Amino acid sequence: MGEYTVIKVGGNDLDDAAFVSSFIATVRTMPSPPVIVHGGGKEIAAWQQRLGLEPRFVEGLRVTGDESLVLAEMILSGRVNKRLAAQLVTAGVQAVGISGVDLGLIRVRRMTHPTDDLGWVGEVAAVQAEPLRKLLAAGFLPVVSPISLGEEGHAYNVNADHAALALAGALPADTLVFLTNVPGVLDSGQVISRLSPDEVEQAIADGIVSGGMVPKVRSAAGAVRAGVGSVLITNLAGLQGWAAGGRPEIGTRIS
Repeated sequence: MGEYTVIKVGGNDLDDAAFVSSFIATVRTMPSPPVIVHGGGKEIAAWQQRLGLEPRFVEGLRVTGDESLVLAEMILSGRVNKRLAAQLVTAGVQAVGISGVDLGLIRVRRMTHPTDDLGWVGEVAAVQAEPLRKLLAAGFLPVVSPISLGEEGHAYNVNADHAALALAGALPADTLVFLTNVPGVLDSGQVISRLSPDEVEQAIADGIVSGGMVPKVRSAAGAVRAGVGSVLITNLAGLQGWAAGGRPEIGTRIS
């Protein structure tokens, strides 16, 4: 493992107590603390419906109006972030829960779309990685909510994959891990062990990569081009094998 590792974990997985327990046990075995970036879309959607707000997406991005932004901040930077930080601390990990707003970690501009108004959805403009380096050097594990700070001082909702990609590129990380519910990129049911950034686009064109995996592999290719050593797309079992070292790697590595 390299000096810096970033792990992106989805909110759906963090709703599963067994997953969280195994995930934390795996993180504890790592020789140095990673940066964890988390989502929380499932919980946001549940509260939107509970409060009579209809979830709406444009090309996979959650349209975030004024009320939905308040909710996203409460869920991502509040409930999900502090719950995961608390679970890590309880397990003996020196975790600190922060968001992209804190210390100006992630600065964004409003994301535009040719046909839709996305509301308070941000695209990353700059990353201040030094605070993360200082936390990691002191032995702390940063747990990062993707809520980030606009150039004008307003909070924005940022896709967690995009936030993880930006942080990994700025550190720069030796490895960025995208945790998914499948063991990697599959071709006829078999995991493709390695892809180059150029091969990613060919796999998409050939229909080998489709659906929700397309933005993940494109983000992975972008991360490598931005200076990240490599990106591992895998599931929890793959992360456990990688963290243990010496085991055959399970997952798709883009490098």
